[in-house]
Amino acid sequence: MIKNFLIINFIGDKDKLVLRVNKNFFIYNLDSKKNNKEQLVSEISRFLNSHNVVLNEEFSVIVNQGPGSFSGIRISLAIAKGLEISKKVKLYAYNSKNLKDFDQVNIEKMLKKNLIEKKLIKPVYLS
Repeated sequence: MIKNFLIINFIGDKDKLVLRVNKNFFIYNLDSKKNNKEQLVSEISRFLNSHNVVLNEEFSVIVNQGPGSFSGIRISLAIAKGLEISKKVKLYAYNSKNLKDFDQVNIEKMLKKNLIEKKLIKPVYLS
């Protein structure tokens, strides 16, 4: 069971970061007016630091694999893969269609129904 995690939802529409640490749940809305692609790593770092998160093998990163923006998905996957390699976090992915509303209740339901994948991440890009 996944206990502490970061969700990176950076698909070009209603971009968010979600954090669950020690049963506390936080949602951070990324400003869509800014060009977040260059600032996403900084935003994630600030978000994690503001909640005193320690990234290690007990922590998971869950990435939205689409459908969505090609560059947004690729950037999300690259950041998540970098965290997996450097901090030994567990990496998972989910599909937007499996998350009706982006809130704590629906995220918990998605996790309980095992609608996340640990194996190969298969992005779904919008054309």
